[in-house]
Amino acid sequence: MFYADLKRSALAVLLLIALVPLAQAQDASGSDAGADAGPDEKGLLPLEDLRTFTRVYDHIRNSYVEELSDSTLLEYAIKGMIAELDPHSSYLDEKSFEDLQVNTSGEFGGIGIEVGMEDGFVKVISPIDGTPAERAGIEAGDLIIRLDNKPVKGMDLSEAVEIMRGPKDSELELTIVREGMEKPIEITLIRDVIRVESVRVRALDNDYAYVRIAQFQVGTGEDMVKQLKEFRDEHPDTKGIVLDLRNNPGGVLQASVEVADAFLDEGLVVYTEGRLENSDMRYHANPGQVAKDLPMVVLINDGSASASEIVAGALQDQGRAVILGTRSFGKGSVQTVVPITDTRAIKLTTALYYTPNGRSIQAQGIVPDVIVERANVTAIKSPGRTTEADLSGHLGNTNGGEESNSKTREAERSEGEKLLSKDNQLHEALNLLKGLHIFKQRQNAALTTRLPPESADSTTADEMPETDSQPEQE
Repeated sequence: MFYADLKRSALAVLLLIALVPLAQAQDASGSDAGADAGPDEKGLLPLEDLRTFTRVYDHIRNSYVEELSDSTLLEYAIKGMIAELDPHSSYLDEKSFEDLQVNTSGEFGGIGIEVGMEDGFVKVISPIDGTPAERAGIEAGDLIIRLDNKPVKGMDLSEAVEIMRGPKDSELELTIVREGMEKPIEITLIRDVIRVESVRVRALDNDYAYVRIAQFQVGTGEDMVKQLKEFRDEHPDTKGIVLDLRNNPGGVLQASVEVADAFLDEGLVVYTEGRLENSDMRYHANPGQVAKDLPMVVLINDGSASASEIVAGALQDQGRAVILGTRSFGKGSVQTVVPITDTRAIKLTTALYYTPNGRSIQAQGIVPDVIVERANVTAIKSPGRTTEADLSGHLGNTNGGEESNSKTREAERSEGEKLLSKDNQLHEALNLLKGLHIFKQRQNAALTTRLPPESADSTTADEMPETDSQPEQE
């Protein structure tokens, strides 16, 4: 009866093929090699475990409340096997494979979040800039527990993503759990066509370049170099660069290598190690930087993952940039898409990557050189005070310098306060860049300038005339 059931099942063919190496080993040894095969005896399948599998399969096929085809059950078995490996390995049917290609090209439909699985729930790795998710305030680390009132527990990642995808202008209801919040949060989003602008470059305080990379796509490195060169042509007095990788979920490995290479002349960028021979790769920087003369600060947070961590780790280990922010996500694994048939593939974790100094980022992340938490900061305004330049009849600056009265100082404070209240981490990065620039300028000046020798009639501090330290009060 058992074998009769197998003949009615596609599993019979699968098992006959799978048991060939085992049968050959048994013929050669005259014993049940598979039952006692140790971990070092490669190529031998565990016969007792295969029997267990066929029994379970047979019970489901004959007794489950709904009749399922053999092909469906076998596909479920494949999905379950891969799902147990790690959160980033997955089974790709035809549509999933197409979606993967679309994501790396930069345009897809949905709400605009990078997600993974954690404890059976969908975890937000990061929202994508300028998308419905980002505008609705979804944050890295949020756990999605319901999608359109359907519990997420029990879904695999592809099922959850399928629900989140949908036509433009259609609604999606999310229920999320956020650390520090007592109750779940319900959010209604309007789906949109997600066009990810991978690179944006703009000016900070006129003389500093702000480079934002939202996601690493094919062509991101080339696009960044092009935009940065154009920026420097328009701002020849550029004094430093802020590279913002916060909430960047990663993307194409080669793109991250190209971005790091743009700021390095030589040396290792990243290397990978895996079980397969072709999994061991080393990526080096080529001569020629896009901004060799400029100091750099790289911004990261717990939404910076994968390719973002490759760039931050390379620039940190090579001493090219100061890393500021909070510890990154910690995804240090490489996924390879392996075609199984013409329409199906698996995305399989095949290697781990390491920074130039041999650090594994997996489950640890990149630790910033300067830790700055994101916070709501309000500047304490000093009471309005009269300055020397406000006094009637005051002396002008003898060097012809521009005067600074209370009104101009208030304007200066307001510009700084805007950035401080909007993005305190970026504010700190800009201040750090200014400090690095000033320090470098003074070092250069000290090397090229000599102080004149003291003259015989020079005045000492003890001989200086007394002056009032404060203006007269009326």
